[in-house]
Amino acid sequence: MQNRTPRIPEQPASNRSELQAGITAELASAVTGARRRALRDGDRQIDTAHLLHSLVESDPEVRAAFDGGPQLAKVLGYLVQRSIGYGLRWQGTVEGSGAVHVVVEGDAAVRGTGTDGWSPSAAAAMAGARECAQLRGDERARGLDLLAALAGDPECRAVEVLGRAGVDSTELVGRIAAASGPG
Repeated sequence: MQNRTPRIPEQPASNRSELQAGITAELASAVTGARRRALRDGDRQIDTAHLLHSLVESDPEVRAAFDGGPQLAKVLGYLVQRSIGYGLRWQGTVEGSGAVHVVVEGDAAVRGTGTDGWSPSAAAAMAGARECAQLRGDERARGLDLLAALAGDPECRAVEVLGRAGVDSTELVGRIAAASGPG
């Protein structure tokens, strides 16, 4: 009998503790969901669109940051299409600000980030979320901190998804800042 489960490429587990240090249990759950989504989609790295999708699905505060149900529905619609439509063009590439590199096994551009299994933009967003929390005086970053960091990077895939769904990322960051206070 043949196994009908498609083979999912392995994603390096290194640096999980480093990237997940200083975040709430809820945000850690969203990161785990993003990791599962990346593996299921056959992507070698967690990128910002994976993080956005998992945040929107799992965090009520993140969903509340959007300008109503119709806007949130559009965002979710584009995120769902990612794995079956326009997101396919992202497979085999490393997300990052500026030039996009092709992922090659053992690629120094990937290993050099110190965040194997994460796109450079996703790793930067996680760091930005922790910085937001620190500015606010919190020890741990939460989902809204990560959403603000994602929306604040105009070169990332999450902002591309938001833009296609009609979300102004600058306005989104403003709503998050107004709700969260400093940071």
